[in-house]
Amino acid sequence: MAGTPEFLNSPELGTPKVPLSHAVKAGDLIYLAGQIGISPQTGALAGPGVTEQTRQVLENLSSVLKACGKSFGDVVKANVYLIDMGDFAAMNEVYKQYLSEPYPARTALAVKALPQGAVVEIEMIAAA
Repeated sequence: MAGTPEFLNSPELGTPKVPLSHAVKAGDLIYLAGQIGISPQTGALAGPGVTEQTRQVLENLSSVLKACGKSFGDVVKANVYLIDMGDFAAMNEVYKQYLSEPYPARTALAVKALPQGAVVEIEMIAAA
């Protein structure tokens, strides 16, 4: 890894309430912390369902990418965490509205729980 890592936060999302940085640039990659569907305006989940939350997750990730001078076109890997794999198709429909071909590599996993009762969390890696 060349150089010193840069720790970045999105001004649109405000200061993280937990001990993390929104993104870390290390070498040729930018690692984006997982985002849940918390609205930065209200501090609450964007809605109870996966569609609303996925949309907010991707808006949050877009804000982080923007703070890094990047966009979804720079994303090379995404990890999606769902409480219920039955939500996969609905999440995917929203995901396709934000990312386009050629799509980044992606993993989707079912997890037992996510912070604050969220139903979806997505983290990404982007090319620096």
